[in-house]
Amino acid sequence: QVQLVESGGGLVQAGGSLRLSCAASGRTFVPYAMGWFRQAPGKEREFVATIGWSGSTTYYADSVKGRFTISRDNAKNTIYLQMNSLKPEDTAVYYCAADQRIATMTRNRSNYWGQGTQVTVSS
Repeated sequence: QVQLVESGGGLVQAGGSLRLSCAASGRTFVPYAMGWFRQAPGKEREFVATIGWSGSTTYYADSVKGRFTISRDNAKNTIYLQMNSLKPEDTAVYYCAADQRIATMTRNRSNYWGQGTQVTVSS
């Protein structure tokens, strides 16, 4: 298994930026795809972005495409989500995730989850 810990959430004004980090531990030798999901109050969980184990393949939700960038540093067992041009509708708890297949994550599912970090965007 793999353990995931998110950090970097906070309160920002609309148009601002945040960078989320997710540190992985455990079976980090497994070539997991990694990704980010979010859940706003009263809403279902939403897929945000995913990145393959090599970093060569990425997918983004249409709602964040062009504004968010996912990346990974396998030497540090860490992935990042750079969020620019933030909007109030981006407000949610953001969860780091890991799965053996990137296709699982694009279907809004994952085997492993972090605890989440709150992102609040004020207008």
